[in-house]
Amino acid sequence: MATPPLFDRESDPTPSLGGTPAPLPPVTPQEVREEEDFATRMVDRRLLHGPNPRLREFSLLMGVVRDFIGGFRSLHFVGPCVTVFGSARFPEDHPYYVMARDMGAAIASLGFTVMTGGGPGIMEAANRGAKDVGGRSVGLNIKLPFEQSHNPYLDRWVTMEHFFVRKTLLIKYSYGFVIMPGGFGTMDELFEALTLIQTGKIRNFPIVVMGTEFYPGMRQMLENMLSGATISPEDLDLILWTDSVEEAIDHLKEKAIKQFGLQVAQGAPKCSALLGEKGFATS
Repeated sequence: MATPPLFDRESDPTPSLGGTPAPLPPVTPQEVREEEDFATRMVDRRLLHGPNPRLREFSLLMGVVRDFIGGFRSLHFVGPCVTVFGSARFPEDHPYYVMARDMGAAIASLGFTVMTGGGPGIMEAANRGAKDVGGRSVGLNIKLPFEQSHNPYLDRWVTMEHFFVRKTLLIKYSYGFVIMPGGFGTMDELFEALTLIQTGKIRNFPIVVMGTEFYPGMRQMLENMLSGATISPEDLDLILWTDSVEEAIDHLKEKAIKQFGLQVAQGAPKCSALLGEKGFATS
């Protein structure tokens, strides 16, 4: 029988005939080298790899700080944002791409800056929609094992090393989320926001889920949570399920602009030449 991979080796709960659990096969030097090689290819992997030497842990911590500082400096002046999430895999002729482009244009027309993960697909569509109407468009890209370059419809972008820093910044500058059809990353952002709202870490802000034919299972899952008393009715009050751009915009007006007293047309804070800060200019 082939030796199981390093991460699949779990103790067999069934004792051997003598009553003693069978010993695990030893980890080979080759497997150790392969694991080390995997961890060293990306900073995020090394950070999440378990205990490191103390100086390396400090260096990794400083990398997290650099990610945050870079994001703070770049995004401080972008104005109130609405973030659009969705899959990077939809081409421009896909109906969901078209919907996201229309949504981006409508958000920008309200005076918000359209923020995305900065990549292709739905992200590109929303940023492109903002530029269609002369609006502001920004992206927070992420370094991945495969190359993901930023899309060409951004006035400003930041490339992050760490997913958790990126998630924090996407929420920090947003006054609403629009969730288009997507995969694990889209779900990660949605449930991060819901958790922060539920636990009072952030004030309730509007969440619009678009793609009703794509998400019936998720909607039913949330209803099951509600009926099972693991969440409260108010936890879902600010989620709007719709395929209508007009309905989504009305929801953002009521639950973002009115609720937070936003005056989006006033723009962003003034930059400081002493700190080498640059204002936000659209192309």
